[in-house]
Amino acid sequence: MSDSALTTLVVDDDFRVASVHEGFVEKVPGFLVVGKAHTAADAIEMAQRLQPDLILLDIHLPDGDGLEVARILLDNPRPPMVLIISAAADIAAVRTAVQLGVVHYLVKPFGFAALAERLSAVRAAHAKLTDWPADAGQEEIDGFFELLRPMPSDPDMPDIEHLAPTLQLVYKTIGSGSAGLSASDIAAQVGISRATAQRYLTQLEHIGAVKLQLRYGQTGRPEHRYSIRRN
Repeated sequence: MSDSALTTLVVDDDFRVASVHEGFVEKVPGFLVVGKAHTAADAIEMAQRLQPDLILLDIHLPDGDGLEVARILLDNPRPPMVLIISAAADIAAVRTAVQLGVVHYLVKPFGFAALAERLSAVRAAHAKLTDWPADAGQEEIDGFFELLRPMPSDPDMPDIEHLAPTLQLVYKTIGSGSAGLSASDIAAQVGISRATAQRYLTQLEHIGAVKLQLRYGQTGRPEHRYSIRRN
């Protein structure tokens, strides 16, 4: 697996819907579909065998409840992130999903943009967890939960002039770096914490104003660098 891609398992009882969701996922940078399951039993077996980073999980499966599948998988020592995709919108299903710790809940039918927004948020949150600082405090925790909030993306028309002043400053600072800047670079130049810089960078990426690039160094862990998106 590439460090830049989150492996994803798609679970839906309808073969055609699963294929559509697979196509959606693979259109979003940073994701790789490693399997499709159509039953609860297959979902559990494939999740345990493939160890995906993310599972897109339907609730209504022919041989069981997707929420029970989530309960089993999230109880593992190395649990995946779970994004529920279901036509069920009743309070019992939503409450159970929240209690289990799913990262998002998307009601069918939905379009590509709705899923892409949530996948981008999941990728940003996953990257934050991977690079979690040993001295993390409340600010880092707040930043993590902020990352899970999807933001609409419009790569063709980033409305830079209507952004908050600090966001504009971060955007302009990125534009001054020809080779791309890291969150630490931005923090130092703008005079904000690294966690705050990362939160602003994620917002700018979500609206299509900047693009994320991975630079590999000696340690093997890629460094996240941001540059202005020029269409």
